[in-house]
Amino acid sequence: MSFSPFAAAVGEQFGLVLRSFLQPTGLAFAQALSAAEIATAFLKAGVNVDSSAEDEDLVYTPAVTLWAFLSQVLHSGTQRACLAAVSRVAVWWGAAQRVIDSTNTGAYCRARAKLPEPALRQLACDLARNCEQRVRDEWRWKGRRVWLLDGTTLTAADTPKNQAEYPQQPQQAPGLGFPILRCVGLLSLATGLLADFACGPYCGKETGEPALFRQLWDCLQPGDVLVADRAYCSYFLIVLCLARGIEVVFRLHQAREADFRRGRRLGPGDHLVAWSRPDRPDWMTPEEYAQIPLTLTVRELSVTVHEAGFRTRSLVVVTSLLEAETYAHDDLAELYHRRWLIELDWRSIKVLLGMDQLRCQSPEMLRREIRVCLLAYNLIRQTMLAAALANDRSPRTLSFAAALQFLAAAWMQAATQPDHLSQLCQLYQQHLRCHPIGNRPHRLEPRAVKRRPKPHDLLTKPRAQARAELLALHAS
Repeated sequence: MSFSPFAAAVGEQFGLVLRSFLQPTGLAFAQALSAAEIATAFLKAGVNVDSSAEDEDLVYTPAVTLWAFLSQVLHSGTQRACLAAVSRVAVWWGAAQRVIDSTNTGAYCRARAKLPEPALRQLACDLARNCEQRVRDEWRWKGRRVWLLDGTTLTAADTPKNQAEYPQQPQQAPGLGFPILRCVGLLSLATGLLADFACGPYCGKETGEPALFRQLWDCLQPGDVLVADRAYCSYFLIVLCLARGIEVVFRLHQAREADFRRGRRLGPGDHLVAWSRPDRPDWMTPEEYAQIPLTLTVRELSVTVHEAGFRTRSLVVVTSLLEAETYAHDDLAELYHRRWLIELDWRSIKVLLGMDQLRCQSPEMLRREIRVCLLAYNLIRQTMLAAALANDRSPRTLSFAAALQFLAAAWMQAATQPDHLSQLCQLYQQHLRCHPIGNRPHRLEPRAVKRRPKPHDLLTKPRAQARAELLALHAS
């Protein structure tokens, strides 16, 4: 299978991907990512996308392969399988008056393996950056870009290659666990788009969330505000952020205690306090440590949680925004409260887009699967931005689940009938307007499930061993 140019008879190129996500030229935020930019990213990664080539027998062109891979993310269940993706490719080619003789998945899987991971990452990051530059001022917090930072874990198919690169949790017996990845992402408070993403093994040296976050520095710009939980609230991380002109709003780390009798009082439960430089961490060189200031002035705020259902009743927020007149106590408390949005964004990515349990059999394909999933997530968010502008709403008030369901339902029609694209876009915007996120400030539900699991025994030994014992029992 050659991974060379497009079939010249069709000439769709990467506009196929954008049309399927209901992003025609001229729509708001459509300029954030164009078909030409997708082709350029693939060319930089060494993939030939020259539509003038003579290979008209090629079925899985780069654009068609990416389109089919993205379709797997949008669908669930049996429609997520490679065979379902190949069937969609056959239908699309059929609409272009070309019959595909075989729907064997081998050629498609080989074509997926040639999609360049750097290009997939670049496309998702460029899309988030370009959209963030075009958002309305009223969607920002006090005119500033705010990024939410948090980590999560993913499990992968239990294969020897995956286990070698992303080992299962060490307390699990061999053969009983699944490969596990630790991941960290930066998401926009205004739009929900993912700026970038880093992942690595769950255990080992320099595999924690702060270490992974240091791979994402280039996404942040001077003047940005970073909001994160207490795992990131370290002296050195705050100093490094300030050195880059980045302000922080973190929850106080559990190893520190706040004493509001000390420091300079700014108001009730609000003061400035000086922290002393801790000992040098292992990841920092002596030369870098020598550049770290001996003291750091931060602002600590005591925040009381009044909403029912929250496990935490009170907490301390640490920030580098020291001006109480500009950044009031309640404004900072509300900003940190909105950190919860990243938990909902991770839920959308892991549950609705199915990234919680990765399916690919090798580490290289795992990373491609993740990148395609995150590209699909940002493309969905891009369409939501256009719908938010059309309906004069904040994108955070629109339902991601409703957007995903409509795009999945319209996927094949948008690809095979481009003449109907404008009508589909109008219908999509009306659909999202009718399904906003519910405002339920006093909603309270127990952290328990009602439906009982099926009464299957847990697998307590490697599957091969359990299978051998069953065969031996049957033979006797």
